Amino acid sequence: MSVKTDNSAIRNPQSEIKPRRSSYFALVARQFRRNRLAMAGFGTVVALVLVALGADFIANDRPLAISCEGKLYLPAAQGYLVDLGLSRWPAEFRNKKFKKLVEMDERRPAEERCIDWVLFPPIPFSPNDYDLDYVITPPSWQHWLGTDDTGRDLTSRLVHGTRISLSIGVVAVSIYITIGVILGSLAGFFGGWVDILISRLIELMICFPVFFLIIAIVAYLPQSIYNIMIVIGVTGWAGVARLVRGEFLRVRNIDYVSAARALGLRTPRIIFRHVLPNALAPVFVSATFGVAVAILVESSLSFLGFGVPPNVASWGSILAKARELLPAGWWITTFPGLAIFVTVTVLNLVGEGLRDAMDPRLARR
Repeated sequence: MSVKTDNSAIRNPQSEIKPRRSSYFALVARQFRRNRLAMAGFGTVVALVLVALGADFIANDRPLAISCEGKLYLPAAQGYLVDLGLSRWPAEFRNKKFKKLVEMDERRPAEERCIDWVLFPPIPFSPNDYDLDYVITPPSWQHWLGTDDTGRDLTSRLVHGTRISLSIGVVAVSIYITIGVILGSLAGFFGGWVDILISRLIELMICFPVFFLIIAIVAYLPQSIYNIMIVIGVTGWAGVARLVRGEFLRVRNIDYVSAARALGLRTPRIIFRHVLPNALAPVFVSATFGVAVAILVESSLSFLGFGVPPNVASWGSILAKARELLPAGWWITTFPGLAIFVTVTVLNLVGEGLRDAMDPRLARR
């Protein structure tokens, strides 16, 4: 008795092994992770962002938690709601300094004390907390990086300055990337008189020295963080627009764009769904360099007296104040300058890592 075998049932396991294909962004991420300097820079940037987001929980004269007569309060967190007008301080804490409350409570007899316990942040000083007993004090265990000419803790001012500097950099870059992407997309996709008009506008903006143009505009405006963000954003879009225009000129004649036109898709859908996602890779690289440049511009403006208001702590304003104290107080110039140098350096490392990872020859490798 012969047994028939169905050869079709015998499958070759090798035939079912399909080549693994990675997406473009997966290839970029893999190549970026191989760059140790870029990864170190990215880790430092993440740490700076965390410091900026949690500045009030790192350096503040408001306690993280305080127990008063059996009730638990979170002043550091509640401060956000009070500043936004969404909440009010309890009557026992209204218009009062927490440190003085704690000191006064400790002087009372034990049976009359109302504060059970209190937990302050690691740096128990606000950026504008004056202490005339510690004027121009060098680094110590109490003030880790020293104080300035009015006794303000330099560590606290640097922590809160991280938030100001990064916010200005990110918001300003977001503004001019939005403007640049829109104008560059229109110029590159439509061409003709639209391209001519926008290209002449780009050339006109490039002719002006950007930094001196920013100074000329800011000099006529009141000192405000928002004014600096807007001015840097409005004056910095020309490079991004030219970059996006070139990418659109390259992509718009590729077969899938022609196929989308042949299918009758509307122009906005072709631009934003098919062309723009494939033209944004160089913009991401430009954005990382742009944040570093915006931080330098803000620091320069604050150093020259055109930047943030005096009561706002930023790295540039700290350096501007330190200039008046030279040669005394070396720490007031060293640490803010080092913060600017490190931040700009790591952002440039991340930008260079992205630029190398997005190399077109990556797909062939």
